[in-house]
Amino acid sequence: MDQQASILKGKYPAKAHCAKVASYLQTKSANATGKAVIYLEGQKTILIEDNDEPRPFRQRRSFFYLSGCSLPDCHLVYEFSSSTLTLFIPDLDPDSVIWSGLPLMPAEALRIYDIDNCLPNSGLAAHMSSLAQKDSDIRFYLKDIPRDALLSIAETTVSTDAKLLHPAIDECRVTKDAYEVALIRQANTISTAAHTAVLRAIPTACNEQDLEAVFTASCISHGAKHQAYPGIFGSGENAATLHYQHNNQPLSSRANILVDAGAEWDCYCSDVTRTMPLRGTFDPATRAIYTLVLRMQTAALSQLKAGVTWETLHLRAHEIAVQGLLDLGILRHGTVEQLMRERISVAFFPHGLGHHLGMDTHDTGGNPDYGDRDSLFRFLRIRGPVVEGAVVTVEPGVYFCRFILEPFLRDGVKGRFIDEGVLEGFWGVGGVRIEDDVLVTKDGYENLTTAPKGIEEMERIIAGESLDGEARG
Repeated sequence: MDQQASILKGKYPAKAHCAKVASYLQTKSANATGKAVIYLEGQKTILIEDNDEPRPFRQRRSFFYLSGCSLPDCHLVYEFSSSTLTLFIPDLDPDSVIWSGLPLMPAEALRIYDIDNCLPNSGLAAHMSSLAQKDSDIRFYLKDIPRDALLSIAETTVSTDAKLLHPAIDECRVTKDAYEVALIRQANTISTAAHTAVLRAIPTACNEQDLEAVFTASCISHGAKHQAYPGIFGSGENAATLHYQHNNQPLSSRANILVDAGAEWDCYCSDVTRTMPLRGTFDPATRAIYTLVLRMQTAALSQLKAGVTWETLHLRAHEIAVQGLLDLGILRHGTVEQLMRERISVAFFPHGLGHHLGMDTHDTGGNPDYGDRDSLFRFLRIRGPVVEGAVVTVEPGVYFCRFILEPFLRDGVKGRFIDEGVLEGFWGVGGVRIEDDVLVTKDGYENLTTAPKGIEEMERIIAGESLDGEARG
């Protein structure tokens, strides 16, 4: 058994996460003593409006972080003094069993989850009241639960804090433990298989939705029934829209497709982007831009390690972009330094270099400043030094979006730096983005993404060749 499989064979480390959050709270509040308690409610079952069917269920990420439980209508209580984690699950409803079968029972929950006790929801009020009656100084830390709601549960007067728990959990989620990294790695392994399946399906695909179907089917066949986010399958100029969602256009007249899609595994995400040739090989324009974006990513990764500022990496990617666009003749009449001062590269690379990744695709942390007046940094989802143990995406791109570029072309100052005649030959590229998920280490990084991204490698797969060590069948 390999190391990843060995890690995932164990339980999700819910109690370690509870202890991490409790320790963080104790650094922020004098009231977070041994008498404190964390109470969280999981996501409730919510019916579709005017319908008796439930909405697709998605567990509250804060609840999963402290419980490892992805069932609806649950609650948890964590006691600081004894480090005791109690999970409350729905009571057995005989009528429901007729339709849905037996639900998870407490004995099974104790076997599956990293918890100390499992009780039915009908026992929650008595449990909360018992805790409150043990000590009049007890303090409950809550998230998004009004104090009156807690009082109705506990039927007693308690001291509550509804402000600190949310930011505490968000902060603790930034750095990942070995189990979380293994989950993200597993999601990436499944996404690699799906991206490879898309490459193999290109010769027979007729529409963007054909390739989306291949990706989704591959993920499900490997046990990942949920996508981390709505996939982006943008061909030709559609790839210039960063979060393109239609995924329904014919491929016949397009040269390439941008595929930004990732599987979710046990509530943890992968986020992988590749740009693929639709005619078997890249045309010269797309090959030039793809090579440039790959250089941008390589340059950013070469400087990535704990403590480096995200702005430094982002700036380096832009400098590589400017030099590359100068070499291609798309930019002109200026040095890299001058064009950087004019923020010309923002017209071609308008988004940030990446973001934190975890239970959410755009995970907690990062401290973005969307009010920044500097267009180069406004959309950065991470600001300041990156920390050891964080998982981040590194996803530079170069795009030819008419909506963004045309105002630059009309600008009397900025327009002179762009050769409109040369640019004409690149509109069809649409956009190229390359995105990997990486674990930040003390001295560098570990790339968790193994999806093919070399030009020759992708072209070989499209041609039907087997990769080294790949089993076909």
